[in-house]
Amino acid sequence: MAIKTPAQAPLRSLDQRMEALARANDIRVRRAQLKKDLKLGTVQIEDILHDPPEYVSTAKVFDMLIAVPKFGRVKAARLLNQCRISQSKTVGGLSERQRTELVQLFNQR
Repeated sequence: MAIKTPAQAPLRSLDQRMEALARANDIRVRRAQLKKDLKLGTVQIEDILHDPPEYVSTAKVFDMLIAVPKFGRVKAARLLNQCRISQSKTVGGLSERQRTELVQLFNQR
């Protein structure tokens, strides 16, 4: 009988860890600014959903929707349900059909 050892992530050098932390921090800062811009109306959610910047690709669609003015958790959940999109779906993980349907429904409101 073979004994299984738990799988471990490969060891990373200090430089690699620091680079990953810097990249993650940059993404957090850019997303925070994007959410502020969405709140102020200087950026449209349709543009973000249609052609998302790289730093938004791993963000949840739900989180982006609730950053839009007059859009709370209930409205965002309802919109995602209408499009048959999970609340845990990321912007980058949307299919072209989901992306198009979401933008169309958003514009109808």
